[in-house]
Amino acid sequence: MSDGVLAAIETHLRQRELRREELYQQARRLRRLAQGTMTRLHAGIPSSGDLASIRGSLAELSERLRREGRADEPIVHDALQEAVEASLLGAIVERQPLPGPSDLEVEPEPYLLGLGDVVGEIRRLSLERLGADDLDGAERYLRLMEELTQALLRFDTTRAIVQLKPKQDAARSLVERTRGDVVMARFLARARPPAPKEG
Repeated sequence: MSDGVLAAIETHLRQRELRREELYQQARRLRRLAQGTMTRLHAGIPSSGDLASIRGSLAELSERLRREGRADEPIVHDALQEAVEASLLGAIVERQPLPGPSDLEVEPEPYLLGLGDVVGEIRRLSLERLGADDLDGAERYLRLMEELTQALLRFDTTRAIVQLKPKQDAARSLVERTRGDVVMARFLARARPPAPKEG
């Protein structure tokens, strides 16, 4: 085999290594931004700028995968999923319509996984409302959890395409636990004696 052929293979491998490192760093930045943004959303800190950055980075990373091929997709898998999750949570907190895959410029597979994960974030919102004695708000989030879980359960596809079954099972379990929490809170609220009248 000629040195030219071997040199071309070496060049290809070096370029592949560089591309993988660039993808890893890009995905790491996006994942950290998504995680930090979700923390700030739960704390009630305005995050519209962060959400815009997430959507821009998500679209850029998805386009790069489409352009350069999917061989290195596992490197960015978690980042895409968490960016979708953060984008959906932002829309929920801001009471905006949930963006779809085309709105986020991402493929359906990471979108569905992010959708599965956001059910857990909505449970957290529901529990926060229970802690504030806002039973109506908690029930509103429970209904959203139920709606999104039903949407997830609509899809029945092989794990070779997308590992959706664990997300479906987890979402179903979270809905049941949250429903139990809300029912118990309602029962306790009814059983609570009325506050004594002053004077």
